Amino acid sequence: MVVGVLLLFFGVVWSLQGSGAVGGSGMSGQAQWLVIGVFVAVVGAIMLVGGVRKLRAGEGA
Repeated sequence: MVVGVLLLFFGVVWSLQGSGAVGGSGMSGQAQWLVIGVFVAVVGAIMLVGGVRKLRAGEGA
């Protein structure tokens, strides 16, 4: 779940930088970082949801 949270966080940041909403880096305003960020955020969200489901089912920890 920790990896899922980290991927989700970095994916959102990269998406915001790629879209130009967050400036101050070489990634700002670059469309490829928007696409990469969305992909990474989706993968992170899937991992996070999977981890939560395992915990609720009593399989994780």
